[in-house]
Amino acid sequence: MAETKINTARKISDIIRLSLNGEEQDYTQGSIRKAVFLLAIPMILELSLESVFALVDMFFVGKLGQNAIATVGLTESVITLIYSIAIGLSTAATAIVARRIGEKKPEDAAHSGAQALIICLFVTVFISTFGVVFAGNILSLMGANKDVVNQGAIFTRIMFGGSLGIMLLFLINGIFRGAGDAAIAMRSLWVASIINIILCPIFIHLFGLKGAAIATVIGRSTGVLYQCYHLFNGKGILKFRIHHFKIDGEIIRSVITIAWPATLQFIIASGSWIALTRLVAETGGTSASAGYQVAIRCVVFFILPAWGLSNAAATLVGQNLGAKQLERARQSVMLTAKYNAIFMSLVMILFLFFSSPIVHFFTKDEIIAAYGVQSLQIFGAGYIFYGIAMVMTQALNGAGDTRTPTIINFVCFWLFQIPFAYFLAKVLDMKATGAFIATPVAETVIAIIAWYYFKKGKWMEQKV
Repeated sequence: MAETKINTARKISDIIRLSLNGEEQDYTQGSIRKAVFLLAIPMILELSLESVFALVDMFFVGKLGQNAIATVGLTESVITLIYSIAIGLSTAATAIVARRIGEKKPEDAAHSGAQALIICLFVTVFISTFGVVFAGNILSLMGANKDVVNQGAIFTRIMFGGSLGIMLLFLINGIFRGAGDAAIAMRSLWVASIINIILCPIFIHLFGLKGAAIATVIGRSTGVLYQCYHLFNGKGILKFRIHHFKIDGEIIRSVITIAWPATLQFIIASGSWIALTRLVAETGGTSASAGYQVAIRCVVFFILPAWGLSNAAATLVGQNLGAKQLERARQSVMLTAKYNAIFMSLVMILFLFFSSPIVHFFTKDEIIAAYGVQSLQIFGAGYIFYGIAMVMTQALNGAGDTRTPTIINFVCFWLFQIPFAYFLAKVLDMKATGAFIATPVAETVIAIIAWYYFKKGKWMEQKV
């Protein structure tokens, strides 16, 4: 019995060591469970530190008062549109690179990744310019009062001005994940997050709220420099060269074909979040908005690791479809969904029974805390469904079928969640509570529909 436990512990230790070392692996052969963990461990750790930073940032920003909390929350609800574009491009890059790696064509994979980077640079110029010029207008549009606009416009301006770092960090990590090199993706985000965590309290002390934005931009930019070093000088399966950046219209069209529905997919989700954020501010005021943002940060802290596990499913689907291993691709998703559901059920228990001490860690204002506790408990009720929905939609995305999750998001978020939230908040006069309730209900519907389309299996026929 003791020897069995020792052997099990040794196997677990070996898998963790392999996953963190970033040694080249063939994920189209061997144990599926091992493949899931080899990819998932660095992906979970990659996003875990990012979520730690989100909490650290909110902890120090929270000391600046409710206007600062509201500014960060309102800005980030709009910045998620940038995240949406970055994730859309990243999703396309992961799907195409994974498919080429599964086909044993690393040179074509590098060429496809380079074309995605070209698209990213063109898109970011427009986004940065728009955000810098209209920073104050963006906050006003989101329902911020004059004090929040006056104090927070500089924060919003800096965040938009540094959006290239956000875009590249997501996109290049998508390229690494598609190649199965999850360890490099993990390290690059760790570099960015650790620098953020170190600089955030220092810069907030020196410069106030804008210091948080400066720290974020510096941290993310440093992470991008680390990524670029490994793209061009690394020893992984992908090696970018100058000739890979020669514009290739066919590849660019292929990337855009996958990326635009994926981008729209996340813009739809982000747009729904923006609508709910505004609804909370309208019906509950600044205190409700601040409490909601504290709760959202807590939600993000636990969703990002689950998102990392879901990304493992996307990589396994892409590479196994490229290798014509259809059943292995399906089994990989089912196993990942099982693990994610177990993890999210534990988080659900945590949110339902320990939301008060969690929220009070970030704010001592009892009115803000009351809203935060209420929203966190309501969000927690649907956490298992969040986990299943993430795996199913990422599996479809990893196959290159980005249109199906986009349609699901449009129907469930814009045609259901937003009208349902307005009905509860305004018609039934439940105010901010109505907006909170609409979130887990919509996520549950998404999980059921995404599961249905995954089981149909048409994603296996997707050409990339």
